[in-house]
Amino acid sequence: MTYLAPQPPESPSTAIVIGAGMGGLAAAMRLGAKGYKVTVIDRLDMPGGRGSSISKDGHRFDLGPTIVTVPQGLRALWAICGRDFDADVDLRALSDFYQIRWQDGSHFTARSETSAMQAEVARLSPRDVKGYAKFLKDAEARYWFGYENLGRRSMGRLMDIIKVLPTFARLRADRSVYAHAAARVKDERLRFALSFHPLFIGGDPFHVTSMYILVSHLEKEFGVHYAMGGVAAIAAGMAKVILSQGGTLQFNADIDQILVQNGRAVGVQLADGQRLAADIVVSNADAGHTYDHLLRNTPRKRWTPAKTASRRWSMSLFVWYFGTKGTALKWRDVGHHTIVVGPRYRDHIKDIFQRGILAEDMSLYVHRPSVTDPTVAPVGDDTFYVLSPVPHLGIGTTDWATEAETYKAKMLKVLEERLLPGLSQHLGPEVVLTPEDFKSRYRSPYGAGFSIEPRILQSAYFRPHNISEEVENLFLVGAGTHPGAGLPGVISSAEVTDSLIAPAPRPLRAKALAAE
Repeated sequence: MTYLAPQPPESPSTAIVIGAGMGGLAAAMRLGAKGYKVTVIDRLDMPGGRGSSISKDGHRFDLGPTIVTVPQGLRALWAICGRDFDADVDLRALSDFYQIRWQDGSHFTARSETSAMQAEVARLSPRDVKGYAKFLKDAEARYWFGYENLGRRSMGRLMDIIKVLPTFARLRADRSVYAHAAARVKDERLRFALSFHPLFIGGDPFHVTSMYILVSHLEKEFGVHYAMGGVAAIAAGMAKVILSQGGTLQFNADIDQILVQNGRAVGVQLADGQRLAADIVVSNADAGHTYDHLLRNTPRKRWTPAKTASRRWSMSLFVWYFGTKGTALKWRDVGHHTIVVGPRYRDHIKDIFQRGILAEDMSLYVHRPSVTDPTVAPVGDDTFYVLSPVPHLGIGTTDWATEAETYKAKMLKVLEERLLPGLSQHLGPEVVLTPEDFKSRYRSPYGAGFSIEPRILQSAYFRPHNISEEVENLFLVGAGTHPGAGLPGVISSAEVTDSLIAPAPRPLRAKALAAE
């Protein structure tokens, strides 16, 4: 289906955005604000990409991102377009960010107040309070350098990375997130609590650069939020802005290739053979899919199939979405976000990222939006989203067609024993996504959940650039380019890309009137 807004009388420069994920929508909004006539094309039936949703028997399952941080980035995006984010989206700050639960019955609740966090640390390990304070200072320093500096500007030239090498060295970017946490606190539970965040963007905490401890600062400083209606409501708000700018949103349309003439992107060809011309093309498709499939007929020098295959890709995900009947007043101690930690940490991460083993044990992220948002479930019921990190298809040997039900049963057992007793008696409608679904639904190489893993030599300059190294007039946004995955990352990728694109030329008639 296609939604069209009334078009202005003039015909400005045109842009096609491949993919209506959050990065693509943000890029379309910025291009519209620059005067481009934008067409966004997506193979799904709604905007949002990984941030879309599925509804079933009165339950709405938000498929992807569930946590909103750095809301000022979204507000700034709306403001650039002359709009008010808070008029379009109802964003709620959570007092308790998430609770981590270990097998020994101990727990840790993340909150915004420093005093409350210090009290949580002291309750678990009094000797680590001073080390935690140092960790917070470390996280803030990396936030200002890694997020506000590097993350908001292009890193497409070798000199861009050479200039910052001394700062990388000073901030010990060579050290992993886990190693940095271990250098500050001794309690293994706290080391987990301060180092697991890279898993939210597809990274191995034992190998991802310690620059990513910045997440601890942005969570505490700016809070953790939930958009009423889910991230899909933010995507709908973005689509609304694009339409108001005169843009077009075209869904259920699969792009087969980017059209290139004389080394320049000139448009796209759909799977049905239709060709659409454009002055510039922005791809929000995964960077691997963009280069390996959409540019398969174009000679490439850097991002060849061998090069993309040699990258370390993020882990994949097994996600079980389900509704429960008559449980709104049940499990009162289970909040909006819960992390159920398995018996192993380092070895389990090795199973996922290195060995490609689908382990018998698991750690789970449990999202229960119904405690905040009554629209996700019928009255008296609940809606859940339970995620388990698993190996991507490039290293794993799991046959998900036969293993999915078995793995879901194991997940149910863990949930009933550790978090939701009696769950099996209340189960309602459900949806399951396996790595195979991530590959087919999102065109994600190897079914990776977050594109290229954010290791130090796969970050900044070493990622596919926001301005294509292969084709002129082609730009990239989203998790696979700079600065990386996560909602703040993909929104920032559109800002970086926007800085590389000139404003649309004014229509000739407008120029003539101005001259008069």
